[in-house]
Amino acid sequence: MAFAGVPLTMGVEEEYQIIHPETRDLHSYVQEFLEHGKLIFPDEELKPEFMQSQIEVGSQVCRNIQEVKEEFKRLRRTVCKIAHDNDLQIAAASTHPFASWLNQSVTPGQRYRKLLDHMQGVASQLLIFGFHIHIGFGDKKELMIEIMNQLRYFLPHLLAISTSSPFWQGRDTGLKSYRSVVFEMLPRTGIPQSFNSYSEYTEFVDLLGKVGSIMNEEIQQADPTKIWWDVRPNLKFGTLEIRIADIGTKVEEATCVAAIIQALIAKLIQMNQNNQSWRRYRRSLIMENKWRAMRYGIEGKLIDFGKKEEVPMRFLALEMLNWIDDVVDELGSREEVNYLHTILKNGTSADRQLHTYNTACKDGASTQEALFSVVDQIVAETMQGTDAC
Repeated sequence: MAFAGVPLTMGVEEEYQIIHPETRDLHSYVQEFLEHGKLIFPDEELKPEFMQSQIEVGSQVCRNIQEVKEEFKRLRRTVCKIAHDNDLQIAAASTHPFASWLNQSVTPGQRYRKLLDHMQGVASQLLIFGFHIHIGFGDKKELMIEIMNQLRYFLPHLLAISTSSPFWQGRDTGLKSYRSVVFEMLPRTGIPQSFNSYSEYTEFVDLLGKVGSIMNEEIQQADPTKIWWDVRPNLKFGTLEIRIADIGTKVEEATCVAAIIQALIAKLIQMNQNNQSWRRYRRSLIMENKWRAMRYGIEGKLIDFGKKEEVPMRFLALEMLNWIDDVVDELGSREEVNYLHTILKNGTSADRQLHTYNTACKDGASTQEALFSVVDQIVAETMQGTDAC
C-alpha cells in the first residue's frame, strides 16, 4: 500500500457481557472464564476487565479488513463456546439494558483495586463495554500525531454510526450512547487536545506521570494507558488506538466501523503526502458534535464547521463514504465500508434495541419483559454469522 510507508495493520479489542440465560442479567464469572479460556486462547487474547461480569478479547494483528472480520468471528465463536459450556451467554453492546452497577463485583487484582481507590464512586459505575481499533503506524510517530489531530474531527461521526447503549439501569435514557456519558465521568477521557509534535505529546505524558496522575508505581514510570481519550497513541503496539465507538452488536457492524476508520486514516495520510491536511478544529467544537452523536446517533444532525450549519448525520455519513472512496479499493475494503448503507437503512444496534423495547411494550409486555426481549436480541445478534452457539 502506498500510504507513506505506514503499514495500516489492524487489531481490535471487544468487551463482552457475560449473561445468565434465565435471569438475562449480568453474571460475575470472569475468573472461571479465564481458567477455561487460557487452555484455548494464546496469551493476551483473553483478559479480565474491571467488572467480573465482563470479558475482553483482543485479536491477532491483521493485514486487512477480511482478516479482521474473521478474527471477530473466531473470538466471538470461541468465547461463546466457553460460555455455552458453562450455561452462560455473551452479548456485544456497550451497556446492559437493566443490570445495576450496585450489584457488580470488581475483578480482583492490584490494578483494579487502585482504580477503585483513585476514582471511588465513579469507578464503581463503570458498567460499560468498549470497542477499540488499533491502526499500525510502525515508527511513524510524528505522522501518527498529525493524523490523530485531524482524525478528531471524524470521531463523532464514528460514534453516531456505532451506537449500542441506549439503556441504563433499566430505563430508556433518551440517548443512543449512554456509555459515553458514563465513561466521561473519568478524568482524561473524551476528545483529546491537539499536539504540535510527538515530543509535545510525550512531554504531556511525562508531566502527568511526574505529578502522580498516571504513574505506574511498580516501575516508577508514567503509564500512558491511563489516558483514556477517544483516540490515543499506543506506544506499546506502535498504533493509533481509536476508542470512541460503541461496540458493534453484529459482526458486520463492528467490521464496517473498523474498515471506515482504516480508510479515514489512509485518506488523511494520502492528503499529507500531497501536502494537504484536514483542518484542525477546537476541542470544544468537536465535543459539541460528540454530544449530538451521543444523543441522536444517525438520526441527528452534526455541525459542519466550515459551512457553519447543521447537517443531517445520514447525509454526512454518505459524504464520508464519498470522501474515502478513492482509497477503499487499494485497502480492499469496499464491501465492508459499504455496509454503512445497511446501518443507515436498518439502524444501529441502539436503534434496533429501542425498536424491540417499544414494540414489546406496545404489545402489552411489562417493562421487565420488554427489557428481556432486548437482551435476547443482543445475544442473538452477537453470534449471527459466526457459526456458533
